[in-house]
Amino acid sequence: MSIIAFINQKGGTGKSTSSLHFAHWLATQQKRKVSVVDADPQRSLSRWFASMESHIPVTALTSADDLLEKIPVLAESVDFLVIDGGASLSEATRAILFRTDLAILPCQPSKLDLDACADTVRLVRQAQSVRKGAPKAAVFLSRAQKNTKLKTEAIAVLQKIPDVTALKTIVHQKQSVADSFGQAATVWDLSGSGAADAAAEFEQLFKEILRLVS
Repeated sequence: MSIIAFINQKGGTGKSTSSLHFAHWLATQQKRKVSVVDADPQRSLSRWFASMESHIPVTALTSADDLLEKIPVLAESVDFLVIDGGASLSEATRAILFRTDLAILPCQPSKLDLDACADTVRLVRQAQSVRKGAPKAAVFLSRAQKNTKLKTEAIAVLQKIPDVTALKTIVHQKQSVADSFGQAATVWDLSGSGAADAAAEFEQLFKEILRLVS
């Protein structure tokens, strides 16, 4: 079993979108047994899965005590437990980091987002110190615009973060990704070249993530 959490103290970075698509990809395309923890008080992930009538189990846990106690139990019966963390550096986030095998940090290419990512990395390092190295951590650029200076600069910053893997895949801003929640779907369910491009980026990203826990 592997426990993989998408975390960042800032909202709007793509945590819920990435978590849902990753869990869906694991279950439908990789044929793995998957369960999901929605640790975000906004419950976006839970509502999205419910609207899709997905058979992937989703458990809402927001308190630090519940996360510490129930994550290992939920992980026992599946191949992958995917966690969507809340948008804060709360005790709940610390609890997730004490239980996860791999922390994935989506980061948008802006100064504000890069600063927030740095704060989250600090929390990861604190957990690694207590746990003698775990969890592994990786960051990827999310919701980027193609052919922009800001994107190039953000890539350079992320690649310099010590002890955190900078994933090569970049997930670009696409209308199909933004529309998928309202359509009660994933990008694999939508038509058009934009959805196909988004699906290809997600698949490439998720293969990178799996290599980190294999």
